[in-house]
Amino acid sequence: MCDESVEQVLGNPYTHRMRKTQLPIVVAAGALFLVSCGSDNGAADSELLSDTVATYADGVHASYAASLASAETMDAAIDAFIADPSDETMTAAKDAWLAARDDYGPTEAFRFYGGPIDDEEDGPEGLINAWPMDEAYVDYVEGDPGAGIVNNPDEFPTIDAALLTDANESGGEANISTGWHAIEFLLWGQDLNEDGPGERPASDYVDADNADRRATYLSEVSDLLLVHLGGLVDDWDPAGDGNYYDTFTSADPEESMTDIITGIGELSRGELAGERMNVAYEARSQEDEHSCFADNTHNDIIANAVGIQMVLMGDYPGGVDGPGVLDVIRDVDAELADQLQAEVDASVAAVEAIPAPFDQHLRDGVPDSDPGRQAILTGITSLEDQTPTIVAAAEALGLTINVT
Repeated sequence: MCDESVEQVLGNPYTHRMRKTQLPIVVAAGALFLVSCGSDNGAADSELLSDTVATYADGVHASYAASLASAETMDAAIDAFIADPSDETMTAAKDAWLAARDDYGPTEAFRFYGGPIDDEEDGPEGLINAWPMDEAYVDYVEGDPGAGIVNNPDEFPTIDAALLTDANESGGEANISTGWHAIEFLLWGQDLNEDGPGERPASDYVDADNADRRATYLSEVSDLLLVHLGGLVDDWDPAGDGNYYDTFTSADPEESMTDIITGIGELSRGELAGERMNVAYEARSQEDEHSCFADNTHNDIIANAVGIQMVLMGDYPGGVDGPGVLDVIRDVDAELADQLQAEVDASVAAVEAIPAPFDQHLRDGVPDSDPGRQAILTGITSLEDQTPTIVAAAEALGLTINVT
């Protein structure tokens, strides 16, 4: 992990890991919401409902396309670094990773309902964004200079996309070999710095042991991320023939709207407030923060919260702008729509107010009264508080959703 082994978090109400497929629904924070249709619920205008579903589908495609474009820029910066390893080219590659990560974060609002990224058979989520990772599975760590795939040519003579894909989560959930966080670790190294991110030297790619294999790994894992993001772009391409976009937009609009609201509801509390924030907060564990090597966790959290807001507002990258979920809710219950908008705006503001870096607020000895810990708790509470309103919105539309 970032600087130590994985710890079991006992007594925490949230599950301990983000998975590539949804686990069975569990009680989180003491409550499970099951919303059923009621005979007195209002019905949204059918044309508005269909238009909102279409806007969402176009927005998903635009969001993944934006993520792919910035990941391609990152990949080019990584290639330039590998071709000429230096402090300057390494910094450029890191900056490109940070920028690309910002574009990916909001797409987490498109998960948790069995869409292409979470498909039980071949969804790539676990290859893209799984965490936390045991970095010793990939490369050397403090106290073990021979650790990882990079430093084991006898066991792993050829580092290529097939090897990295097969190795991902092989033998354990923390055995992450692909995706954003593998790239992050290969660029930053372990975060052993109390005042900042990891400090992997550029010389690791020049004259260190297995420098050539490390470079090959970084190149391959970056290329592989483009493949997986590109697949999602294709799945949601409005011009595709028989792809998921077609399936989603031609289905009963109420079914598609159920998926949409399920995605933002599950991200809001069970995933973002729970696994991504509360687990690290309660355990005071740097191991459980999302982008621990780059100290980018605060930006991850903001991007996820903005993703929820984006779906509600119907305002997506690439100029995709149309009716959002709030418009559908407002058509049935204007007061409820106003309440949800206010709560989501407040949760975004709350997570934006968390001082960076996130891990500074997880240290032993930092009192719960510390402003940073208070800011994290406010963000968690805001995300939790908006979830019942999301559920109430589904009920108002006569929809049934399960969220933790």
